[in-house]
Amino acid sequence: MFRRAFWFTAGAAAGVWATTKVNRRLKKLTPESLAAQAADKAVEAGHRLKDFALDVKAGMTQREDELNDALGLHQDPDRPDNVTALPGPRRLRAIENHQIDNRPKLSYNRNEDH
Repeated sequence: MFRRAFWFTAGAAAGVWATTKVNRRLKKLTPESLAAQAADKAVEAGHRLKDFALDVKAGMTQREDELNDALGLHQDPDRPDNVTALPGPRRLRAIENHQIDNRPKLSYNRNEDH
């Protein structure tokens, strides 16, 4: 008698458990649930993309500072928008070389190619 009651109870419990699992799975596969899951994944991907972009920007800034230090370029607080400027002697040489450079200026006309 106790054996039969035990197996009956075990079978009933297994049936309830299986029914619950199937109903949960079916609710996950409804269109509304799938749309909500897709929206959550899209928001999560957007956050990851934003974090990646911020990391890239920080890395770019760090590398730019390293290159400016290596090249001797310094930020001049008197210049607008903190435009980087060449140090004095290098700036003068660059200006002189630009003034000496008298190469003929070639204009490019796209119609001449045809």
